Amino acid sequence: MSQLVKTDTIGTLKDVLDNNWRNGYTIPSARLYPFQWNWDSGFIALGLSYYAPEKAIDEIRFIFKGQWSNGMLPHIVFHEQNENYFPGPDVWNLHSTPYSSKTVPTSGITQPPVFGFIIERMHSIISDQPGWMEFLEEIYPKIYAFHKYLYERRDPNKEGLVYIQHNWESGTDNSPMWDEIFENMDVSKARDVSHLRKDNKNVDAAERPTNEHYKRYISLIDTFVACKYDDEQIAKQSPFLVQDVLFNSMLIKSNNSLIFIGDLLKKDTSEIKQWNDLAIKSMNTKLWDEETGFYYAYDLRNNKRIPIKVSSGFMPLFASVCSEHQASQLVNHLKNSFAENAEWYLCPSCAYTEASFNPVKYWRGPVWINVNWMLYHGLLKYGYNEEGELIKQDSLALVDNFGSFEYFDPRPGIEFDQKRGIGADLFSWTAALYLDFKYNQQNF
Repeated sequence: MSQLVKTDTIGTLKDVLDNNWRNGYTIPSARLYPFQWNWDSGFIALGLSYYAPEKAIDEIRFIFKGQWSNGMLPHIVFHEQNENYFPGPDVWNLHSTPYSSKTVPTSGITQPPVFGFIIERMHSIISDQPGWMEFLEEIYPKIYAFHKYLYERRDPNKEGLVYIQHNWESGTDNSPMWDEIFENMDVSKARDVSHLRKDNKNVDAAERPTNEHYKRYISLIDTFVACKYDDEQIAKQSPFLVQDVLFNSMLIKSNNSLIFIGDLLKKDTSEIKQWNDLAIKSMNTKLWDEETGFYYAYDLRNNKRIPIKVSSGFMPLFASVCSEHQASQLVNHLKNSFAENAEWYLCPSCAYTEASFNPVKYWRGPVWINVNWMLYHGLLKYGYNEEGELIKQDSLALVDNFGSFEYFDPRPGIEFDQKRGIGADLFSWTAALYLDFKYNQQNF
């Protein structure tokens, strides 16, 4: 199949979103992801805001149907039955926890907190939409409850940095950041789930995580089930406890937006400001490495940074966490560690200088449009307009020339009829964020 898109790219991308719509919410891609995903739905709602604001609001309402009573917002909501995905709702065994949603089946973990800044961005587009302010009153306490859950249940040292307990919570599922943790996991009693997987049968297996990695992914879920999803017990028993740069950056950015929304609604936002003050201080002392000039995730279980350069390390730009000095160091890495020459598409998900770089394997090298969108806004905020515009133009060119794919090979020398678009095709957040790049010139 040719990867060239129609001449009318915007019309084609609206078709992607409309065809992935499922009576209240949008799936990421019919080929691989037949349910509603947490951070996907945020980016998708933003795209829908430009031509279907009612759908955009429904998109968010539907993901929050899965919110747990303790505030946790699951990474998947299973609104319907579908056998074309593993792990489905049965694997999560949520009968062991009193917190899970009684409305709809969900997974038992979360994803990066996008909804604060997504709502602020949507406000700039559809604030005159009838019922918008009522929607803000409805959704604000739900987003606040999610953030409060994170700081109360996922910050055992009370340092303003929350941990993730599964690599899927990072959004960057099989990033090389997790390799050492997975290599040291005891999986002698772990289940072999290779025969249950669907993803590596629906697309090229070379582009997906390995079976050995998947064994570890499911082993972590089995640990959570055994702990009855008690965060305190998970923190004691799980081999995977990581303070992730992307996750915490997006939380800080969403906190800033919650303060903006809270001020609109005349809410007391003092607690959110306290969260952010501590988070920014800790990120710049614990996750920043001055010697290499980069932000790295921190392995709480083994008390050390994970010194692998991945695109997550740029996300403090998006959250306005960096000093001017730190921003300049990051931009230097963007130009020199993440692109071998000016012909490369930015921004690869892993530095090409890392031994683990793989340009076609999931989060180990390909370009992702959602990361580029956040990086673009971060670069502009620090005055790096030329670099930001390059990120934007690379993103638009990839979609214009190759289609709305999940991720893209960043290397030069690939012709239009070759395979640069990778993973799931007709991918929703790629389509949605293209629309925001095109329609909205306002930085935030």
